[in-house]
Parts: sequence; structure tokens; C-alpha cells
Amino acid sequence: MSNKHLVHVVKFRWLWMILSALLLLPGIVAMIYSMVTYPNHAPLKVGIDYTGGTISQFAVPEKVRIDDKDQLATLRHNLDAADIENPYIQILSVTPTPENKNVETIISIRTKFIDKDSQDLDKITTVMQSEFPASELISVSSVGPTLGKELFKNSLIVLTLAFLGIVAYLSVRFRFDYALAAILGVAHDVLFVVGVFSILGLLFNVQVDGLFITAILTVIGFSVHDTIVTFDRIRENLRYYSKKMTFGEIVDASVNQTLARSINTSVTTLITLLALYFFGGVTTKDFVLAMVLGIAIGTYSSIFFCSMLIEFWNDKKNQPVKA
Repeated sequence: MSNKHLVHVVKFRWLWMILSALLLLPGIVAMIYSMVTYPNHAPLKVGIDYTGGTISQFAVPEKVRIDDKDQLATLRHNLDAADIENPYIQILSVTPTPENKNVETIISIRTKFIDKDSQDLDKITTVMQSEFPASELISVSSVGPTLGKELFKNSLIVLTLAFLGIVAYLSVRFRFDYALAAILGVAHDVLFVVGVFSILGLLFNVQVDGLFITAILTVIGFSVHDTIVTFDRIRENLRYYSKKMTFGEIVDASVNQTLARSINTSVTTLITLLALYFFGGVTTKDFVLAMVLGIAIGTYSSIFFCSMLIEFWNDKKNQPVKA
């Protein structure tokens, strides 16, 4: 086995640990700040799926600039004057198509839950048409508070079951320390993605919905899959080179043997996701962004974080190498 490696995981393991800390720390700070400041004490800004409420979307034929704070402030003031409490306004840019060639912007207004007997929707429509005379109500979606709490609880159950299933499978498939390293890698990736969205929620009012949980579950699957490939190669090399090489050398060699495959898989996936992000619909942008972030950090963690952990533990235990 050649000792010429493109990447030295073991030699620079403290560098990878510092880099992981730098990647996670801003998001952790943002999540703590969010839990302190948000009324529901959530680590990131949750959307209508989990809090309950109504989203009304209006198609506007003119271009409304996202950074036009005066226009948004006027719209919010008029909504407040019409007794619409705490409206959340979001500007969505639209690429004109043959089906919506006269639509340049979609203005999304989120409010508390509006029942069928309320006049609030009529008030919102009146205010919108006074500000944008050519605007048209195109969709209304509502989630009751009780259903929102139920969806949030079910999302947590799904994530917990996914983690437990991964722990059980990897504990059988590999040694327990390998399984623990993979689980910490998954936690590393999820924490990074959630942290970034927590920052985006604070800075740009980005909210997460049910699609975000779908993205997180997909990221978990991708992260574990990539890590298992690397661990399989380490275990295979241990069988043949445990008497000729140190554990650290085997880890380095195994990572480099799977490096090209991991990068090629990730790059091809990212190209597709980036195309969806820039040319796809506005309603899936946050979902695609979560996938892009998760796959990028998952590729990093499987190469530098998880492999570094098992080498670090093996070095601390100072035990004979075994497959």
C-alpha cells in the first residue's frame, strides 16, 4: 500500500477538530440566542407548520424589492391599523413563465390562525390592494395551533427513531466505537445545518417547515452512507495491513482510497441541487439549501471528523489493532 496520500487525517487531526468547532460555534450561539429571545423558545424560527397560523399569498405584477424597507414598513403599518396582529411579510421573487407571465413578485403574509368566520382575510386583501392595486390573492393555507404542535411532536419522534435505528444498525455492523463515531458525525452535520438556519432566521427571517425535517432526514442518510463506506474500507485494510502499518496509517490510507468516490458523489449531487436552488420554485429554496449544506458538511465529516474520531480513540486506548 502506497504511503503517498493526498490527505493526512491523522497528522492534522487537531486542525480538523478546530475547524469543526469553528463551523459549529456560530450556529450554537445563534440557537442559544434564539431560545432566549423567541416566545416559543425554539432554537430556530419555526414556520406555520409547527406554530399554527395562516399564510396568504398575493401575486403582484410589479417588481417589489426585498430590501425596500420603507415599502414593507408601510404595508406592515397598514396591516396593524386594520387590526391584523403581528403580520410576518415575506417577498418572494418570481421568474416569469408562460403560466404566470404577468407575475413579478409574490408577497406572502403570515398571521395568526384565521378561521372561516373571521373577516381578517378580507382586511388583508383590502390593505394589499390599496398598496398594490393590481395584486391578486392566489393562495391561502392554514394550520391550526393544535395540529402544529402535533406535527412538531411527530417530527421529533421521527428524528429520534432515525437516530436509534442508525445506532442499532451500526452497532451490529461495526464495533460500538465505530457506531458512536458515526452518530457523532451525524450530530455534527445536523447541528451545522440547524445552526445555519438559526442564523438565517435571525438575520433574514427564514422559517423552517415540514420540508426542513425531510431535508434533515435525507442529510442523516447521506452522512451515514458516506461514513459507512469509509469505515468499511478501514475494516478491510485492517485485515491485511494490521501487522505492517499503524492504525493511523491505515486510517489515512483508507480515507484516501475513498476520497475520490466521496467527492465525486457529492459534487454530482450538489450540481443538481444548485440547479434546483437557482432555477427551481421559490417554495423549495429553503429545502434545497438545507440539502446543499447537509451534503457539503456530510462529505467533510465522513472524511475528516468521523475517521479522526476513531483514530483518536484507538490512540487513547493504546490497544492492539483488530478488525
